[in-house]
Amino acid sequence: MRWNSKSLTAFSSALLGGLAVFAATQLSLMARETNPPPRFNLKDTPVNRESAGLTSYAPVIKRAAPSVVNIYSTRTVRMRRMPMNPFFNDPMFRQFFGGGDDDDNGMDQGGGGGGGSGRQNRTMTRKEQSLGSGIIVSANGYILTANHVVDGADPNGVKVAMASGGKEFTARIIGTDPQTDVAVLKINANDLPAITIADSDRLEVGDIVLAIGNPFGVGQTVTMGMVSALGRTSLGIIPEGYENFIQTDAAINPGNSGGALVDAEGRLIGINTAIFSRSGGYQGVGFAVPVNLARSVMERLINFGKVTRGFLGVGIQSITPELAEQFNLAGQEGALVTEAQPDGPGAKAGLQSGDVIREVNGKKVADSQQLRLMISQMAPGTKVILKVLRTEGNGKPTEHTVTATLGSLPNSRGNAPGRLSPGGDNESPNEDALDGVEVNELDANVRRQLNIPSNIRGAIVTNVDPESNSAEAGVRTGDVILEINRQPVRNAQDAVDLSKNVKGKRVLLRVWRNGGSLFLSVDNAKGSGGTAPESENEAK
Repeated sequence: MRWNSKSLTAFSSALLGGLAVFAATQLSLMARETNPPPRFNLKDTPVNRESAGLTSYAPVIKRAAPSVVNIYSTRTVRMRRMPMNPFFNDPMFRQFFGGGDDDDNGMDQGGGGGGGSGRQNRTMTRKEQSLGSGIIVSANGYILTANHVVDGADPNGVKVAMASGGKEFTARIIGTDPQTDVAVLKINANDLPAITIADSDRLEVGDIVLAIGNPFGVGQTVTMGMVSALGRTSLGIIPEGYENFIQTDAAINPGNSGGALVDAEGRLIGINTAIFSRSGGYQGVGFAVPVNLARSVMERLINFGKVTRGFLGVGIQSITPELAEQFNLAGQEGALVTEAQPDGPGAKAGLQSGDVIREVNGKKVADSQQLRLMISQMAPGTKVILKVLRTEGNGKPTEHTVTATLGSLPNSRGNAPGRLSPGGDNESPNEDALDGVEVNELDANVRRQLNIPSNIRGAIVTNVDPESNSAEAGVRTGDVILEINRQPVRNAQDAVDLSKNVKGKRVLLRVWRNGGSLFLSVDNAKGSGGTAPESENEAK
Protein backbone atom coordinates (compact mmCIF):
# COMPACT_ATOMS: atom_id res chain seq x y z
CA MET A 1 0.00 0.00 0.00
CA ARG A 2 1.30 3.48 -0.90
CA TRP A 3 0.35 6.76 0.71
CA ASN A 4 -0.45 9.23 -2.04
CA SER A 5 -0.54 12.79 -0.66
CA LYS A 6 -2.19 14.29 -3.74
CA SER A 7 -5.38 16.06 -2.83
CA LEU A 8 -8.66 14.57 -4.04
CA THR A 9 -10.63 16.86 -6.31
CA ALA A 10 -13.60 14.92 -7.60
CA PHE A 11 -15.61 11.92 -6.70
CA SER A 12 -19.07 11.29 -8.12
CA SER A 13 -20.56 9.11 -5.42
CA ALA A 14 -23.40 10.66 -3.44
CA LEU A 15 -23.58 9.10 -0.02
CA LEU A 16 -26.68 8.66 2.01
CA GLY A 17 -26.92 10.35 5.36
CA GLY A 18 -27.79 8.88 8.69
CA LEU A 19 -31.01 7.02 9.20
CA ALA A 20 -33.53 7.85 11.87
CA VAL A 21 -35.44 5.15 13.71
CA PHE A 22 -39.11 5.98 13.55
CA ALA A 23 -41.83 5.28 16.09
CA ALA A 24 -42.91 1.68 15.71
CA THR A 25 -46.50 1.10 16.83
CA GLN A 26 -48.59 4.06 15.61
CA LEU A 27 -51.92 2.88 14.19
CA SER A 28 -53.87 4.65 11.45
CA LEU A 29 -57.36 5.21 12.93
CA MET A 30 -58.73 6.26 9.56
CA ALA A 31 -57.64 2.99 7.95
CA ARG A 32 -59.17 0.99 10.80
CA GLU A 33 -62.50 2.79 10.50
CA THR A 34 -62.59 2.59 6.70
CA ASN A 35 -61.48 -1.01 6.22
CA PRO A 36 -63.33 -3.77 8.07
CA PRO A 37 -61.17 -6.72 9.10
CA PRO A 38 -60.89 -9.53 6.53
CA ARG A 39 -62.31 -12.98 7.26
CA PHE A 40 -59.86 -15.61 6.02
CA ASN A 41 -60.61 -19.27 5.45
CA LEU A 42 -57.47 -20.84 6.91
CA LYS A 43 -56.38 -24.46 6.73
CA ASP A 44 -52.67 -24.48 7.44
CA THR A 45 -52.06 -28.21 7.88
CA PRO A 46 -49.57 -29.87 5.50
CA VAL A 47 -50.93 -31.24 2.23
CA ASN A 48 -51.51 -35.00 2.29
CA ARG A 49 -48.44 -36.35 0.51
CA GLU A 50 -49.21 -40.04 1.18
CA SER A 51 -52.46 -40.33 -0.78
CA ALA A 52 -52.67 -42.30 -4.01
CA GLY A 53 -52.30 -40.44 -7.31
CA LEU A 54 -55.39 -38.64 -8.56
CA THR A 55 -57.04 -39.30 -11.90
CA SER A 56 -58.69 -35.87 -11.94
CA TYR A 57 -58.29 -32.49 -10.25
CA ALA A 58 -61.78 -31.41 -11.25
CA PRO A 59 -63.14 -31.45 -7.66
CA VAL A 60 -60.19 -29.32 -6.54
CA ILE A 61 -60.75 -26.78 -9.33
CA LYS A 62 -64.48 -26.59 -8.57
CA ARG A 63 -63.60 -25.47 -5.04
CA ALA A 64 -60.87 -22.98 -5.97
CA ALA A 65 -61.83 -21.53 -9.35
CA PRO A 66 -64.83 -19.41 -8.21
CA SER A 67 -62.44 -17.42 -5.99
CA VAL A 68 -60.26 -16.32 -8.94
CA VAL A 69 -61.45 -13.15 -10.68
CA ASN A 70 -60.53 -11.14 -13.77
CA ILE A 71 -59.13 -7.64 -13.20
CA TYR A 72 -59.21 -4.84 -15.77
CA SER A 73 -57.47 -1.58 -14.92
CA THR A 74 -57.23 1.67 -16.87
CA ARG A 75 -54.66 4.41 -16.50
CA THR A 76 -54.17 7.71 -18.28
CA VAL A 77 -50.78 8.25 -19.87
CA ARG A 78 -49.71 11.77 -20.84
CA MET A 79 -47.29 12.04 -23.74
CA ARG A 80 -45.98 14.71 -26.07
CA ARG A 81 -47.59 14.67 -29.45
CA MET A 82 -45.26 14.13 -32.40
CA PRO A 83 -44.99 16.74 -35.18
CA MET A 84 -47.80 16.43 -37.70
CA ASN A 85 -47.47 15.17 -41.22
CA PRO A 86 -50.28 14.26 -43.64
CA PHE A 87 -50.16 10.58 -42.65
CA PHE A 88 -51.19 11.44 -39.07
CA ASN A 89 -54.42 13.01 -40.36
CA ASP A 90 -55.57 9.60 -41.53
CA PRO A 91 -58.84 8.67 -39.69
CA MET A 92 -57.44 5.23 -38.84
CA PHE A 93 -54.52 6.88 -37.01
CA ARG A 94 -56.90 9.10 -35.05
CA GLN A 95 -59.08 6.13 -34.20
CA PHE A 96 -56.20 4.25 -32.55
CA PHE A 97 -54.16 7.10 -31.12
CA GLY A 98 -56.80 9.55 -29.97
CA GLY A 99 -56.24 12.67 -32.10
CA GLY A 100 -59.02 14.56 -33.83
CA ASP A 101 -59.74 17.57 -36.02
CA ASP A 102 -62.90 18.74 -34.28
CA ASP A 103 -61.80 18.87 -30.64
CA ASP A 104 -58.75 18.54 -28.42
CA ASN A 105 -59.67 15.01 -27.36
CA GLY A 106 -57.83 15.28 -24.06
CA MET A 107 -54.98 17.43 -25.28
CA ASP A 108 -53.62 20.25 -23.12
CA GLN A 109 -54.43 23.82 -24.05
CA GLY A 110 -51.88 26.51 -24.96
CA GLY A 111 -48.40 26.53 -26.42
CA GLY A 112 -47.44 25.69 -29.95
CA GLY A 113 -45.87 27.38 -32.89
CA GLY A 114 -47.39 29.53 -35.61
CA GLY A 115 -48.63 28.95 -39.10
CA GLY A 116 -51.56 26.81 -38.08
CA SER A 117 -49.36 24.18 -36.40
CA GLY A 118 -49.84 25.26 -32.77
CA ARG A 119 -51.45 21.93 -31.88
CA GLN A 120 -48.39 19.96 -32.92
CA ASN A 121 -46.34 20.67 -29.78
CA ARG A 122 -49.06 20.06 -27.21
CA THR A 123 -49.26 16.96 -25.10
CA MET A 124 -51.92 14.33 -25.53
CA THR A 125 -53.41 11.77 -23.19
CA ARG A 126 -53.93 8.13 -23.96
CA LYS A 127 -55.74 5.39 -22.09
CA GLU A 128 -53.84 2.20 -21.36
CA GLN A 129 -55.53 -0.96 -20.17
CA SER A 130 -54.02 -3.74 -18.10
CA LEU A 131 -55.39 -7.25 -17.85
CA GLY A 132 -54.74 -9.55 -14.93
CA SER A 133 -56.24 -11.79 -12.32
CA GLY A 134 -56.99 -11.65 -8.62
CA ILE A 135 -58.09 -13.87 -5.74
CA ILE A 136 -60.99 -13.37 -3.33
CA VAL A 137 -59.43 -14.05 0.07
CA SER A 138 -62.22 -12.76 2.31
CA ALA A 139 -65.96 -13.17 1.87
CA ASN A 140 -66.54 -9.48 2.64
CA GLY A 141 -64.84 -8.34 -0.56
CA TYR A 142 -61.05 -8.31 -0.12
CA ILE A 143 -59.04 -9.35 -3.18
CA LEU A 144 -55.31 -10.01 -3.49
CA THR A 145 -53.53 -9.34 -6.77
CA ALA A 146 -50.15 -8.29 -8.15
CA ASN A 147 -49.20 -4.63 -7.78
CA HIS A 148 -48.16 -4.35 -11.43
CA VAL A 149 -51.71 -5.27 -12.51
CA VAL A 150 -53.16 -2.08 -10.98
CA ASP A 151 -50.08 0.15 -10.80
CA GLY A 152 -50.97 3.74 -11.75
CA ALA A 153 -54.64 2.93 -12.31
CA ASP A 154 -57.08 5.85 -12.57
CA PRO A 155 -59.57 6.46 -9.73
CA ASN A 156 -62.50 4.12 -10.33
CA GLY A 157 -60.38 2.58 -13.09
CA VAL A 158 -60.17 -0.95 -11.65
CA LYS A 159 -62.92 -3.39 -12.58
CA VAL A 160 -63.34 -6.89 -11.15
CA ALA A 161 -65.33 -9.54 -13.02
CA MET A 162 -66.49 -12.70 -11.28
CA ALA A 163 -65.46 -16.01 -12.81
CA SER A 164 -69.03 -17.31 -12.99
CA GLY A 165 -71.83 -15.13 -14.35
CA GLY A 166 -69.45 -12.31 -15.31
CA LYS A 167 -70.85 -9.90 -12.72
CA GLU A 168 -68.63 -6.80 -12.60
CA PHE A 169 -67.68 -4.51 -9.71
CA THR A 170 -65.68 -1.31 -9.43
CA ALA A 171 -62.87 -1.97 -6.97
CA ARG A 172 -61.26 0.36 -4.45
CA ILE A 173 -57.49 0.05 -4.08
CA ILE A 174 -56.86 -0.40 -0.35
CA GLY A 175 -53.11 -0.23 -0.81
CA THR A 176 -50.14 -1.42 -2.83
CA ASP A 177 -46.63 -2.56 -1.99
CA PRO A 178 -44.29 -2.41 -5.00
CA GLN A 179 -41.48 -3.93 -2.93
CA THR A 180 -43.30 -7.29 -2.83
CA ASP A 181 -45.52 -6.73 -5.92
CA VAL A 182 -48.67 -7.16 -3.82
CA ALA A 183 -51.87 -5.10 -4.01
CA VAL A 184 -55.11 -5.28 -2.01
CA LEU A 185 -58.48 -4.40 -3.53
CA LYS A 186 -61.95 -4.13 -1.96
CA ILE A 187 -65.31 -4.52 -3.68
CA ASN A 188 -68.67 -3.71 -2.13
CA ALA A 189 -70.03 -7.23 -1.79
CA ASN A 190 -70.53 -9.93 0.82
CA ASP A 191 -70.83 -13.70 0.96
CA LEU A 192 -68.25 -14.07 -1.79
CA PRO A 193 -66.55 -17.42 -2.51
CA ALA A 194 -63.34 -16.82 -0.54
CA ILE A 195 -60.52 -19.24 -1.22
CA THR A 196 -59.05 -21.42 1.54
CA ILE A 197 -55.54 -20.32 2.52
CA ALA A 198 -52.73 -22.76 3.33
CA ASP A 199 -49.39 -22.23 5.10
CA SER A 200 -46.86 -21.62 2.33
CA ASP A 201 -43.99 -22.31 4.74
CA ARG A 202 -45.02 -25.98 4.67
CA LEU A 203 -44.45 -26.33 0.92
CA GLU A 204 -41.85 -28.78 -0.34
CA VAL A 205 -40.11 -29.05 -3.68
CA GLY A 206 -42.04 -31.60 -5.72
CA ASP A 207 -45.51 -30.71 -4.40
CA ILE A 208 -48.18 -30.56 -7.12
CA VAL A 209 -49.52 -27.04 -7.78
CA LEU A 210 -52.21 -25.59 -10.06
CA ALA A 211 -52.19 -22.08 -11.57
CA ILE A 212 -55.55 -20.41 -12.16
CA GLY A 213 -55.92 -17.14 -14.07
CA ASN A 214 -56.93 -15.43 -17.30
CA PRO A 215 -53.95 -15.72 -19.69
CA PHE A 216 -54.09 -13.45 -22.74
CA GLY A 217 -57.69 -12.60 -21.87
CA VAL A 218 -58.99 -15.91 -23.27
CA GLY A 219 -60.92 -16.69 -20.08
CA GLN A 220 -60.26 -18.59 -16.90
CA THR A 221 -57.61 -21.26 -17.45
CA VAL A 222 -56.04 -23.92 -15.22
CA THR A 223 -52.53 -25.33 -15.65
CA MET A 224 -50.67 -27.90 -13.57
CA GLY A 225 -47.06 -28.31 -12.51
CA MET A 226 -45.00 -28.73 -9.38
CA VAL A 227 -42.99 -26.65 -6.97
CA SER A 228 -39.63 -26.47 -8.74
CA ALA A 229 -37.81 -24.50 -6.02
CA LEU A 230 -38.46 -22.42 -2.91
CA GLY A 231 -37.00 -19.21 -1.57
CA ARG A 232 -35.81 -17.79 -4.89
CA THR A 233 -34.13 -14.43 -4.19
CA SER A 234 -31.92 -11.91 -5.99
CA LEU A 235 -33.66 -12.49 -9.32
CA GLY A 236 -34.08 -8.78 -10.06
CA ILE A 237 -37.81 -9.19 -10.69
CA ILE A 238 -38.51 -6.57 -8.04
CA PRO A 239 -35.51 -4.19 -8.01
CA GLU A 240 -34.70 -3.03 -4.46
CA GLY A 241 -37.59 -5.21 -3.25
CA TYR A 242 -38.14 -8.30 -1.14
CA GLU A 243 -37.97 -11.46 -3.21
CA ASN A 244 -38.79 -14.89 -1.80
CA PHE A 245 -40.47 -16.57 -4.73
CA ILE A 246 -41.98 -19.99 -5.20
CA GLN A 247 -40.71 -21.30 -8.54
CA THR A 248 -43.04 -23.53 -10.54
CA ASP A 249 -43.27 -25.10 -13.98
CA ALA A 250 -47.06 -24.66 -14.08
CA ALA A 251 -47.75 -22.57 -17.19
CA ILE A 252 -48.04 -18.85 -16.33
CA ASN A 253 -48.63 -16.34 -19.12
CA PRO A 254 -49.55 -12.64 -19.47
CA GLY A 255 -52.94 -12.22 -17.80
CA ASN A 256 -52.11 -14.83 -15.13
CA SER A 257 -50.46 -12.11 -13.03
CA GLY A 258 -52.23 -11.79 -9.69
CA GLY A 259 -53.91 -15.16 -10.11
CA ALA A 260 -53.87 -18.11 -7.75
CA LEU A 261 -51.25 -20.79 -7.27
CA VAL A 262 -53.01 -23.53 -5.29
CA ASP A 263 -51.91 -26.85 -3.85
CA ALA A 264 -53.36 -30.27 -4.65
CA GLU A 265 -56.19 -29.60 -2.19
CA GLY A 266 -57.16 -26.29 -3.82
CA ARG A 267 -55.74 -24.09 -1.07
CA LEU A 268 -54.01 -20.81 -1.93
CA ILE A 269 -50.23 -20.98 -1.52
CA GLY A 270 -49.03 -18.18 -3.83
CA ILE A 271 -49.83 -15.15 -6.01
CA ASN A 272 -48.60 -15.62 -9.59
CA THR A 273 -46.23 -12.78 -10.43
CA ALA A 274 -43.64 -13.31 -13.16
CA ILE A 275 -42.00 -15.61 -15.67
CA PHE A 276 -38.56 -15.99 -17.17
CA SER A 277 -39.01 -15.95 -20.91
CA ARG A 278 -37.15 -15.04 -24.08
CA SER A 279 -40.35 -15.17 -26.13
CA GLY A 280 -42.73 -13.30 -23.82
CA GLY A 281 -44.68 -16.51 -23.19
CA TYR A 282 -44.40 -19.58 -20.99
CA GLN A 283 -41.03 -21.38 -21.02
CA GLY A 284 -41.33 -23.51 -17.90
CA VAL A 285 -40.07 -21.07 -15.25
CA GLY A 286 -42.69 -19.09 -13.34
CA PHE A 287 -42.68 -17.34 -9.97
CA ALA A 288 -45.27 -16.69 -7.28
CA VAL A 289 -45.24 -14.60 -4.09
CA PRO A 290 -45.80 -16.97 -1.11
CA VAL A 291 -49.23 -16.40 0.44
CA ASN A 292 -47.70 -15.98 3.91
CA LEU A 293 -45.76 -12.96 2.67
CA ALA A 294 -48.79 -11.62 0.79
CA ARG A 295 -51.01 -11.97 3.87
CA SER A 296 -48.49 -10.12 6.02
CA VAL A 297 -48.46 -7.24 3.53
CA MET A 298 -52.25 -7.28 3.18
CA GLU A 299 -52.93 -7.07 6.91
CA ARG A 300 -50.60 -4.08 7.31
CA LEU A 301 -52.15 -2.27 4.35
CA ILE A 302 -55.63 -2.77 5.81
CA ASN A 303 -54.71 -1.85 9.39
CA PHE A 304 -52.18 0.93 8.81
CA GLY A 305 -52.84 2.17 5.29
CA LYS A 306 -49.21 1.42 4.42
CA VAL A 307 -46.61 -1.30 4.86
CA THR A 308 -44.47 -0.74 7.93
CA ARG A 309 -41.41 -2.96 8.20
CA GLY A 310 -39.14 -3.91 11.02
CA PHE A 311 -35.70 -2.31 11.19
CA LEU A 312 -32.66 -3.78 12.94
CA GLY A 313 -30.25 -1.03 11.95
CA VAL A 314 -27.29 -3.18 10.96
CA GLY A 315 -25.32 -3.65 7.77
CA ILE A 316 -25.13 -7.29 6.71
CA GLN A 317 -23.65 -9.49 4.01
CA SER A 318 -23.62 -13.18 3.20
CA ILE A 319 -20.66 -15.34 4.22
CA THR A 320 -18.27 -16.64 1.58
CA PRO A 321 -15.94 -19.60 2.18
CA GLU A 322 -13.07 -17.12 2.54
CA LEU A 323 -14.89 -15.07 5.17
CA ALA A 324 -15.90 -18.25 7.01
CA GLU A 325 -12.22 -19.13 7.26
CA GLN A 326 -11.28 -15.62 8.36
CA PHE A 327 -13.82 -15.73 11.19
CA ASN A 328 -13.09 -19.38 12.08
CA LEU A 329 -16.64 -20.46 11.23
CA ALA A 330 -17.57 -24.08 10.58
CA GLY A 331 -19.88 -23.16 7.69
CA GLN A 332 -21.42 -20.31 5.72
CA GLU A 333 -24.79 -20.20 7.46
CA GLY A 334 -25.91 -16.87 8.84
CA ALA A 335 -25.53 -13.19 8.05
CA LEU A 336 -22.33 -11.29 8.83
CA VAL A 337 -22.82 -7.92 10.54
CA THR A 338 -20.64 -5.29 8.87
CA GLU A 339 -21.73 -2.44 11.12
CA ALA A 340 -24.27 -1.55 13.78
CA GLN A 341 -25.65 1.94 13.30
CA PRO A 342 -25.17 4.14 16.38
CA ASP A 343 -28.36 4.33 18.44
CA GLY A 344 -30.01 1.77 16.14
CA PRO A 345 -31.97 -1.19 17.55
CA GLY A 346 -29.12 -3.61 16.86
CA ALA A 347 -26.44 -1.45 18.48
CA LYS A 348 -28.64 -0.83 21.52
CA ALA A 349 -29.07 -4.58 21.90
CA GLY A 350 -25.30 -5.14 21.75
CA LEU A 351 -24.73 -6.29 18.17
CA GLN A 352 -21.23 -5.57 16.89
CA SER A 353 -19.39 -5.53 13.60
CA GLY A 354 -18.16 -9.06 12.92
CA ASP A 355 -21.08 -10.80 14.64
CA VAL A 356 -22.73 -13.59 12.68
CA ILE A 357 -26.51 -13.78 13.15
CA ARG A 358 -27.47 -17.48 13.00
CA GLU A 359 -31.06 -17.52 14.33
CA VAL A 360 -34.02 -15.16 14.72
CA ASN A 361 -36.65 -16.27 17.24
CA GLY A 362 -35.49 -19.86 16.89
CA LYS A 363 -35.53 -19.89 13.06
CA LYS A 364 -32.29 -20.59 11.23
CA VAL A 365 -30.79 -17.81 9.10
CA ALA A 366 -29.29 -19.13 5.87
CA ASP A 367 -27.83 -15.89 4.54
CA SER A 368 -28.21 -12.11 4.49
CA GLN A 369 -31.14 -12.20 2.06
CA GLN A 370 -33.14 -14.43 4.36
CA LEU A 371 -32.39 -12.28 7.40
CA ARG A 372 -33.44 -9.15 5.49
CA LEU A 373 -36.73 -10.82 4.54
CA MET A 374 -37.39 -12.14 8.05
CA ILE A 375 -36.90 -8.75 9.66
CA SER A 376 -38.99 -6.99 6.99
CA GLN A 377 -42.01 -9.20 7.72
CA MET A 378 -42.04 -8.26 11.40
CA ALA A 379 -43.85 -5.22 12.74
CA PRO A 380 -41.95 -2.34 14.33
CA GLY A 381 -41.84 -2.81 18.08
CA THR A 382 -41.43 -6.59 17.80
CA LYS A 383 -38.92 -8.13 20.19
CA VAL A 384 -36.54 -10.56 18.48
CA ILE A 385 -34.17 -13.02 20.10
CA LEU A 386 -31.01 -13.39 18.04
CA LYS A 387 -28.44 -16.15 18.29
CA VAL A 388 -25.08 -14.77 17.20
CA LEU A 389 -21.54 -16.06 16.89
CA ARG A 390 -18.86 -13.63 17.98
CA THR A 391 -15.14 -14.16 17.42
CA GLU A 392 -13.40 -13.41 20.71
CA GLY A 393 -9.79 -12.42 21.37
CA ASN A 394 -8.61 -16.03 21.16
CA GLY A 395 -9.98 -16.25 17.61
CA LYS A 396 -12.66 -18.79 18.52
CA PRO A 397 -16.32 -17.87 17.89
CA THR A 398 -18.63 -18.17 20.87
CA GLU A 399 -22.42 -18.09 20.88
CA HIS A 400 -24.31 -15.16 22.39
CA THR A 401 -28.00 -14.39 22.74
CA VAL A 402 -29.09 -10.83 21.93
CA THR A 403 -32.59 -9.43 22.39
CA ALA A 404 -33.52 -6.45 20.22
CA THR A 405 -36.67 -4.39 19.78
CA LEU A 406 -37.19 -3.59 16.11
CA GLY A 407 -37.59 -0.02 14.94
CA SER A 408 -39.48 1.13 11.85
CA LEU A 409 -37.67 0.95 8.53
CA PRO A 410 -36.95 4.42 7.12
CA ASN A 411 -37.68 5.04 3.45
CA SER A 412 -34.05 5.68 2.50
CA ARG A 413 -31.88 2.93 1.13
CA GLY A 414 -28.61 1.65 2.49
CA ASN A 415 -25.30 1.10 0.84
CA ALA A 416 -24.69 -0.23 -2.64
CA PRO A 417 -23.52 -3.84 -2.99
CA GLY A 418 -19.83 -4.63 -2.67
CA ARG A 419 -17.82 -7.47 -4.14
CA LEU A 420 -15.62 -10.05 -2.46
CA SER A 421 -12.73 -12.11 -3.81
CA PRO A 422 -11.50 -15.58 -2.89
CA GLY A 423 -8.30 -15.76 -0.82
CA GLY A 424 -5.09 -17.77 -0.58
CA ASP A 425 -3.43 -19.35 2.43
CA ASN A 426 0.10 -18.42 3.50
CA GLU A 427 1.19 -17.58 7.00
CA SER A 428 4.47 -15.81 6.21
CA PRO A 429 4.79 -12.02 6.66
CA ASN A 430 3.86 -10.12 3.51
CA GLU A 431 5.13 -6.60 3.01
CA ASP A 432 3.24 -6.29 -0.29
CA ALA A 433 -0.23 -6.79 1.21
CA LEU A 434 -2.78 -4.51 -0.47
CA ASP A 435 -0.26 -3.61 -3.13
CA GLY A 436 -1.84 -1.36 -5.75
CA VAL A 437 -3.94 0.60 -3.24
CA GLU A 438 -3.14 4.26 -2.54
CA VAL A 439 -4.60 6.09 0.45
CA ASN A 440 -4.72 9.60 1.82
CA GLU A 441 -5.92 11.39 4.93
CA LEU A 442 -9.62 11.78 5.46
CA ASP A 443 -9.56 15.56 5.80
CA ALA A 444 -12.35 18.15 5.83
CA ASN A 445 -12.11 18.74 2.09
CA VAL A 446 -12.58 15.04 1.31
CA ARG A 447 -15.44 14.75 3.79
CA ARG A 448 -17.20 17.68 2.14
CA GLN A 449 -16.74 16.32 -1.38
CA LEU A 450 -17.97 12.83 -0.52
CA ASN A 451 -20.45 13.70 2.26
CA ILE A 452 -18.59 11.50 4.72
CA PRO A 453 -19.93 11.94 8.27
CA SER A 454 -17.60 13.33 10.91
CA ASN A 455 -17.80 10.17 13.02
CA ILE A 456 -16.23 8.03 10.26
CA ARG A 457 -12.51 7.54 10.87
CA GLY A 458 -10.09 5.81 8.53
CA ALA A 459 -8.07 6.26 5.33
CA ILE A 460 -9.60 7.31 2.02
CA VAL A 461 -8.68 5.16 -1.01
CA THR A 462 -7.45 7.52 -3.72
CA ASN A 463 -6.44 4.98 -6.35
CA VAL A 464 -6.69 1.24 -7.00
CA ASP A 465 -4.62 -0.48 -9.64
CA PRO A 466 -7.21 -2.23 -11.85
CA GLU A 467 -4.80 -5.18 -12.29
CA SER A 468 -4.37 -5.68 -8.54
CA ASN A 469 -5.92 -8.32 -6.34
CA SER A 470 -7.47 -5.55 -4.28
CA ALA A 471 -9.41 -4.36 -7.32
CA GLU A 472 -10.52 -7.92 -7.98
CA ALA A 473 -11.69 -8.14 -4.38
CA GLY A 474 -13.85 -5.04 -4.83
CA VAL A 475 -11.78 -2.25 -3.29
CA ARG A 476 -12.80 1.01 -5.00
CA THR A 477 -11.57 4.55 -5.20
CA GLY A 478 -13.55 6.53 -2.65
CA ASP A 479 -13.78 3.69 -0.11
CA VAL A 480 -12.83 4.55 3.46
CA ILE A 481 -10.77 1.77 5.04
CA LEU A 482 -12.04 1.36 8.60
CA GLU A 483 -10.25 -1.83 9.63
CA ILE A 484 -7.49 -4.13 8.42
CA ASN A 485 -7.67 -7.64 9.84
CA ARG A 486 -10.03 -6.42 12.56
CA GLN A 487 -7.60 -3.68 13.63
CA PRO A 488 -9.00 -0.12 13.52
CA VAL A 489 -7.54 2.32 10.99
CA ARG A 490 -7.44 5.90 12.31
CA ASN A 491 -5.56 7.53 9.46
CA ALA A 492 -3.55 6.88 6.29
CA GLN A 493 -0.38 6.01 8.20
CA ASP A 494 -2.26 3.37 10.20
CA ALA A 495 -3.42 1.80 6.95
CA VAL A 496 0.12 1.69 5.60
CA ASP A 497 1.59 0.28 8.81
CA LEU A 498 -1.10 -2.37 9.27
CA SER A 499 -0.81 -3.51 5.66
CA LYS A 500 2.92 -4.05 6.08
CA ASN A 501 2.41 -6.22 9.15
CA VAL A 502 -0.15 -8.59 7.62
CA LYS A 503 0.66 -12.27 8.12
CA GLY A 504 -0.31 -14.41 5.19
CA LYS A 505 -1.62 -13.42 1.81
CA ARG A 506 -5.21 -12.95 2.83
CA VAL A 507 -6.35 -9.57 4.17
CA LEU A 508 -9.72 -8.82 5.73
CA LEU A 509 -10.84 -5.25 5.17
CA ARG A 510 -13.84 -3.39 6.53
CA VAL A 511 -14.62 -0.39 4.37
CA TRP A 512 -17.20 2.40 4.46
CA ARG A 513 -19.06 3.01 1.21
CA ASN A 514 -22.31 4.70 0.20
CA GLY A 515 -23.55 5.22 3.72
CA GLY A 516 -22.65 1.82 5.20
CA SER A 517 -19.82 -0.62 5.76
CA LEU A 518 -18.96 -4.05 4.40
CA PHE A 519 -16.19 -6.64 4.63
CA LEU A 520 -13.87 -7.44 1.73
CA SER A 521 -11.44 -10.36 1.62
CA VAL A 522 -8.33 -9.62 -0.47
CA ASP A 523 -6.16 -12.46 -1.73
CA ASN A 524 -2.68 -11.34 -2.72
CA ALA A 525 -1.78 -14.67 -4.32
CA LYS A 526 -0.90 -14.14 -7.97
CA GLY A 527 -3.62 -15.02 -10.43
CA SER A 528 -6.43 -14.97 -7.87
CA GLY A 529 -9.72 -13.36 -8.65
CA GLY A 530 -13.39 -14.04 -8.96
CA THR A 531 -16.51 -12.63 -7.44
CA ALA A 532 -18.71 -13.36 -4.50
CA PRO A 533 -22.16 -12.50 -3.21
CA GLU A 534 -23.43 -8.98 -2.87
CA SER A 535 -23.76 -7.35 0.51
CA GLU A 536 -26.89 -5.80 1.99
CA ASN A 537 -26.78 -2.73 4.15
CA GLU A 538 -30.02 -3.35 5.99
CA ALA A 539 -31.61 -6.33 7.68
CA LYS A 540 -34.99 -5.02 6.59
